[in-house]
Amino acid sequence: MKSFKTYRVGDNFKLADIDPGDTPFLAGSDDAQKKELDALAVQLDVLQNLLHAEGRRKVLLVLQGTDTSGKDGTIRWVFSRTTPLGVRVAAFKAPTDEEKARDFLWRCHAVVPRNGELAVWNRSHYEDVLVPVVEAWIDKDVTRKRYAQINDFERLLTENGTVIVKCMLHIGKEEQRVRLQSRVDTPGKQWKFSPDDLIVREKWSAYQRAYSRALAATSTGYAPWYVVPANSKLHRNLMIARLLVKTLTQMNPTAPPANPALKGLVVK
Repeated sequence: MKSFKTYRVGDNFKLADIDPGDTPFLAGSDDAQKKELDALAVQLDVLQNLLHAEGRRKVLLVLQGTDTSGKDGTIRWVFSRTTPLGVRVAAFKAPTDEEKARDFLWRCHAVVPRNGELAVWNRSHYEDVLVPVVEAWIDKDVTRKRYAQINDFERLLTENGTVIVKCMLHIGKEEQRVRLQSRVDTPGKQWKFSPDDLIVREKWSAYQRAYSRALAATSTGYAPWYVVPANSKLHRNLMIARLLVKTLTQMNPTAPPANPALKGLVVK
């Protein structure tokens, strides 16, 4: 089995070198893997409760990926057993006029995690070095400045007690075709489909290059990127659940010490 290190973005990184069909974190039967995912979800709940009780640090999970890569599904399954009060999800859509009137990181500051909180960003500030790059709304100089500003922003967060986990959900072009077709063919899923999805799909190669460059420029020691092979939904969920559990276990959150004033107190 490969380690997380294999999929951590480092020197000489190229997204094309990683097979979206890889399943290094799958082992055993589907039933066994689903049971493991449920066990990880329970473990994550315990660790998040301790993080909340400790009330000093916070975790930010960034989920990026092309259309149909499974950001919603990841959140649904990885946090299926987690107390809702301890997890907050923020979805980043196209910026509003109010947001566009300010710097591109302005809207991010408002939704960073609080002490004791685990925040999940469904898309993120990285949209501002993907869409504008592919559409040629910003040039290379502005793009490089945005990479540097993102690194500074994430360093600010980590220096103030935020542990950042960044996952790029990596699917193949054919897998995306299958998932988009499924949305078209399934009445209950058609609301997820937009004709704009097909326009974006025509720019697949340009987006893959933009992702590759952005990940390479912003994977740092304090906020590394992990590429998650995501053609298999179960593999995607297991890999991210394991990564989060590993991260929180290493943080070792602990509840506050017992309050001596409560010793001997009897509730009647």
